[in-house]
Formats: sequence, C-alpha cells, structure tokens
Amino acid sequence: MEEISTSDAPSSIGPYSQAIKDGDTVYVSGQGPADPESREVEVEDIQDQTAQTLENVSAILEAAGTSLDDVLKANVYVTDMDDYDAVNEVYAEYMSDPFPARCAVEVSDLPIDIGVEIEVVASC
Repeated sequence: MEEISTSDAPSSIGPYSQAIKDGDTVYVSGQGPADPESREVEVEDIQDQTAQTLENVSAILEAAGTSLDDVLKANVYVTDMDDYDAVNEVYAEYMSDPFPARCAVEVSDLPIDIGVEIEVVASC
C-alpha cells in the first residue's frame, strides 16, 4: 500500500490520504472544488465547482501514474439533487466512454460549504 500525495490538489482536511495505491488500483478520497494553492473554494456555480473538483481528482490520479480515462467507479455527492443535470454535463466532459460505474446521491451536508464532492477508484 502506497500513499499518493500531490500539491496540485488540495491537501486533506482530516486524517486521510488524498489517495492510496494498492497493487494496480488507486483509491482517491472524496475531493471538492477547493483551489489547490489557497485551499479555498473560489467558485460558486455548481458547474464550476464540478470542474474544479474533477481537476483535483485528475491531479491526484496523475500523481499516481494514471488518469480519468482509467476510472472504474465514481461516487458523486451533491447537496442539492436539483444540480444533478448540471453536474452530469460537466462530468461527461471529463470522463470518457465507456463511462465508469457510478453512484450519485444527495447528502444533507459536506465537510466544507460546497455543492459537490467526488471520489473515484481507478486502475493503473
């Protein structure tokens, strides 16, 4: 088991790794739309939040030697299911066909004031 860490994505806000690589699989912890340098959420629009979130996921995957093209499974958490279509629109721009298996659920709250969080499992 190997910890994956990069300054190109926000550092963890708790006792967890950005990702763990085990064999040929990378497990990326839930990521949100915080800017990697400031660690602040600098965008409010849910589409912009989704794009920044996926940029953060992509940076972690790159640090692990893989990419969004290799994502097997994604879990998407939104604080308002009315944002589902907007999140999907951006998600589809970042993920490639065949799309990963996925779960998308509405949650009542996230650790910081954001509208979306995404975690993935990828092969490498």
